[in-house]
Amino acid sequence: MFTGLIQALGRLRIVAPNRLQVDCQSDLILPDLMIGDSVAVDGVCLTVEEILSAGFVVAVSPETLQRTTLGHQVTAEAFINLEASLQVGSKLGGHFVMGHVDGVGCLQTLVQTADSWEISVTAPAAIARYIIPKGSIAVNGVSLTVADCNPEATRFKVAVIPHSFAATNLRYLQPGSLVNLEADLLGKYVEKFLRSSHNGHLSHAVAVEAPNDSSSLLGRDLTSQAITPEFLAEHGFM
Repeated sequence: MFTGLIQALGRLRIVAPNRLQVDCQSDLILPDLMIGDSVAVDGVCLTVEEILSAGFVVAVSPETLQRTTLGHQVTAEAFINLEASLQVGSKLGGHFVMGHVDGVGCLQTLVQTADSWEISVTAPAAIARYIIPKGSIAVNGVSLTVADCNPEATRFKVAVIPHSFAATNLRYLQPGSLVNLEADLLGKYVEKFLRSSHNGHLSHAVAVEAPNDSSSLLGRDLTSQAITPEFLAEHGFM
């Protein structure tokens, strides 16, 4: 699990069909890195197989190459975002990022404003259903907030503050650049509960703590009550 707060930039090289070498010199990642650790590489959770003096080697599956930019545009000149996995007790400044990329989007525009950079990205329909205004999304592993989106959410905008822009590879993107997208984990679970409820598969008791009235739901058996958008709104979730 990661936070979407990038710690370093690196460069990527293919050393075998299922192995990639990451070159970096970050004191925030390399000193504590061990074989078997997880590292988010442009938002993709990969496992360290070998540690080098100025980088490391990771394993990558055909599925990962197919679903992410790693299978489309790996070049030695391109910078990649790097983040070590979240440790217990560490600060969570972004949002929960799993490193399980949902799909590849395409950058449309990148415009500098008075106090930020505004980025517009198109998203596949399979990801768009989880995108909402003010919701969280990871773009190349960077935790960002959706500023706006079209009704279908197949195109969205994010505002990137100067620090994030300077510390990540977002500043190197150009119109047409492919980016890894990971939707907010919470939206996926809500969709799963709603689908299960509508299909009549919610067959066990659920203990839920509502944000506004926790006492109303704690320990209640919800097997006979469908979890619907109206139900969530009634108990303060929407």
